[in-house]
Amino acid sequence: MSDSIIGQGQQSGGANAPADAVKDTDQTNFARDVIEGSMQRPVIVDFWAPWCGPCKTLGPLLEQVVKEHKGKVQLVKLNVDDNPELAQQLRIQSLPTVYAFYQGRPLDGFQGAQQESGVRQFVEQVVSMAGDPEAQEQEAIEQTLEQAQGALDAGEVATAQSMYLKVLERDEQNAQAMAGLIRCHLANDDVTGARELFDGLTEEVQAKPELESARAAIELAEQTAGTGEIGELEARIAADPGDLQARYDLAMAYNAAGRREEACDQLLEIIKRDRQWEDEAARTQLVKFFEAWGAQDPVTKSARRRLSSILFA
Repeated sequence: MSDSIIGQGQQSGGANAPADAVKDTDQTNFARDVIEGSMQRPVIVDFWAPWCGPCKTLGPLLEQVVKEHKGKVQLVKLNVDDNPELAQQLRIQSLPTVYAFYQGRPLDGFQGAQQESGVRQFVEQVVSMAGDPEAQEQEAIEQTLEQAQGALDAGEVATAQSMYLKVLERDEQNAQAMAGLIRCHLANDDVTGARELFDGLTEEVQAKPELESARAAIELAEQTAGTGEIGELEARIAADPGDLQARYDLAMAYNAAGRREEACDQLLEIIKRDRQWEDEAARTQLVKFFEAWGAQDPVTKSARRRLSSILFA
């Protein structure tokens, strides 16, 4: 299949291209359109003149291929006859001449007429060399979220909170960052702040899995506020192992202290002794623990297996 047939078959490829995918520039606006513009995405500059025969073929071809990339690259056209001083400054000696700029610097270029396959290869190479801005932005967000979670796990709450806020500055609807920020409040024993932050979200955001887990963590923290001291509860159980309410309260207190396995032990013991106690309150609370900690949490996995062995024994 020839290059010309390929071009005809792809004329609709730029239908969804941004309005500024192709634009004209001049000596006055060159720095803004090309140098400053290339800080956001690569800019290909087509130096042409009305009398240049090859320019009349290359120009439309460049426009079509650039439009097909739907905003990942921009084409700026400069008529050298109307801007001779700039053409001289840039040492444009023959036409057509094409240069690609990124981050304010020349990236690649060519002179003379090109087949469609060569033009496509050039544009794709420019996009690849510059990278996909959206993909780079998403990668940066994911890296920040990972670092924030690591800081939170290490007890560096202020650092984690700062990182989550940076993500929200870039993407104010990022559910993972919002959930992380709520957990930072909880880590600082600011249950009220966590609740206010969650309640201020839209129902759509609240329904996202990350926020469902954060909601469960808030509810656990609110429930724990009414439990007694760990030592007192342990003493009650030592005096009366059948005091299931004390075991339940101790499980909540253990969880608040970060002693997850011991919290599960107490609830599982209640289920062993009387699974119907208080309308299966122990099993219900275990499920809330699992929601708050996440399905991939090691304690969740272990306790879920133990719960199954008890229920189906």
